[in-house]
Amino acid sequence: MISRIRGIVREIGATHALLDVHGISYDVFLPPSILRELPQRISPVGELELFTFHYQQLEVGRGVPVLIGFLNEVEREFFTRFISVAGVGPKAALRAMTVPIPALAQAIDEGDMSVLRSLPGIGEQRAKEIIAKLQGKVGKYALIQTKTPTTEPVPAKTQTSLEDEVVAVLVQLEYKKTEAKQMVEAALRRNPKLKTAEELLNEVYRQQRVALEPEPVVITSTHA
Repeated sequence: MISRIRGIVREIGATHALLDVHGISYDVFLPPSILRELPQRISPVGELELFTFHYQQLEVGRGVPVLIGFLNEVEREFFTRFISVAGVGPKAALRAMTVPIPALAQAIDEGDMSVLRSLPGIGEQRAKEIIAKLQGKVGKYALIQTKTPTTEPVPAKTQTSLEDEVVAVLVQLEYKKTEAKQMVEAALRRNPKLKTAEELLNEVYRQQRVALEPEPVVITSTHA
C-alpha cells in the first residue's frame, strides 16, 4: 500500500501529475480542485509530496493499481468518507470533486443540493444519498484553508490530549498554531462536554460559520 509519495514533478496533465521518484515515474491522479493548487505547492527544486489513496481498479481480466493524490491527510480522509456513499466509487469521486473540499463539505453539511447536483456524475438521487450519509459528519473538512502551505511545524502526534490532537489537525489545515489554539479553547468553552476530536472540530466549524454570517439588518420606520 502506497500512502505517501515524494518526487520531482516531470509533468502536470489534465488529470494527473507525473512524479519521478529515484528514476521511477509514477502517475498520480488528482481531483480537479486539488490539481489547480499544485503549481504553488511545488518546491523551488521541483519536488512535491502527496498523500495517496491506493486502490486496484478492476478491468477485464486484471486489476490496475491506481494512485490518487492529496495535499494532506485530512483531504485524503474526506475522500475516503466521500466514497463510503453507496454508488460513489474512487473513480466517480475523483471526477466529481471539481469544487474545493471545504466548499464541498459545507454544501453537504448545509444540505445544499444545487452544489452537489452541479458536480460531474452526481445527479439528484446521488446528491440526496450523499447528504443522508454524511450530513453532520464533515464539518472539520470545511475548515481546510486553500492557501499556500504554512512553514509552522505540525505538533507531534505523540501528544495525547484532545486539545493537542485538534490543534495538530488545524495546523495541517493551514491555520497558525496560536490561531488554532484560540479556536479550540473557544469551542471547549462553549461546549465542555465534547469527547472526541471529530466532535470538537465540528464545533469549531459551527462557530466559524456563525462568525461569518452577516448580522441581521433592523429596519426602523421613520413614520409616526
